[in-house]
Amino acid sequence: MKQEISYRIFKSSAVHVLMVLLAIGCVVPLLAIIFFIVKSGISHIDLDFMLHTERPPMVAGGGIIHALLGSFIVVGIAAILAIPIGVLAGVYLSEYRHTKLASATRLAVDVLQGIPSIVIGVIAYMWLVKSSGTRPAILGHSGYSGSIALAFMMLPIIIRSTEETLLMLPDSLREAGLALGLPMYKVILTIILPCGFNGIITGIILAVARVAGETAPLLFTAFGNSHLALNPKEPMETLPHIIYKYANSPIPNWQGTAWGAALVLLVWVFFLNIITKLLTARWKVQL
Repeated sequence: MKQEISYRIFKSSAVHVLMVLLAIGCVVPLLAIIFFIVKSGISHIDLDFMLHTERPPMVAGGGIIHALLGSFIVVGIAAILAIPIGVLAGVYLSEYRHTKLASATRLAVDVLQGIPSIVIGVIAYMWLVKSSGTRPAILGHSGYSGSIALAFMMLPIIIRSTEETLLMLPDSLREAGLALGLPMYKVILTIILPCGFNGIITGIILAVARVAGETAPLLFTAFGNSHLALNPKEPMETLPHIIYKYANSPIPNWQGTAWGAALVLLVWVFFLNIITKLLTARWKVQL
C-alpha cells in the first residue's frame, strides 16, 4: 500500500515538473523576443521619432508619425465596420442558436477564422484594388481597402466572443424580460446586451489587438505612403508595413526605424491585451 502511494506521489510530482518545464518553454522564447525588441528599438525612440515622418535614406533622424496615425485610422475604420456586424451576428447565433441559418453562419465564421491573412489580402486586392477589363478599381490602394480587409479578419473573433458571452447568461434573464411583456428585440437591447457588455468589449479589444500587427493584407491594399496621409481614400502607411519595408532595407538608418516601430507596435498590442485581461477578470467576477 505504501509503495502504491509513493508511486502515485512520484507520478504526480513528475507531471507537475513536466508542466512547469513546458510553461517555462513557452514563456522563455516570448521573453527573449520582447527583450531583443526592447534592446534594439529603445535607443531609436525619442520625440523626433514619434512626431516626424520618414526622411531620405542617408539622412539621420526621421520618424513614424505617418505610420502611427495611419494604423490608428485603418484599424479604427475596420473596427467601425466590423463591430456592428459582428455583435449583431453574435447575438443572432446565441439567441436563435438552433435554426439552420445559425448553424450555417457558425460554420462560415469558423471557416473565415481559419483563412490565412495573406489570402484575405489577395481577395481584397482582387475585389477592391485591381481593375478588371472595363471595370475600374472600386477603391484602389487606399486606407479604406486596408480597413475592409482587416474588418474581415476581425469579424470571426467578435462574432464568436459575443456568442460565447451571451450563452453564459442565464435564461432566467430572457424569461424575466419576456414575462414583463417586452418584445424580444427590447429584451436583447435592454437586458441581454447590457449584461454581456464587458464580455463583448473584451472580444472587440482582442480583435483590434489581433489585426493591429497584420502586415499581409495591408501589402495588397493600403500599400504604404512615405508622407503623412490622413485621407483614407489615399494610400496610407501603417506600423506593420513600415516594419516590413524598413527591416528588408540595407540602410542602417531605416533598420533602426524598423526596430523602433516594432517596439511601439509591441507596446500598443501589449496594452490592448492587458485591458482585455482586466475586463475578462472583471467579467468572470460578475458572473
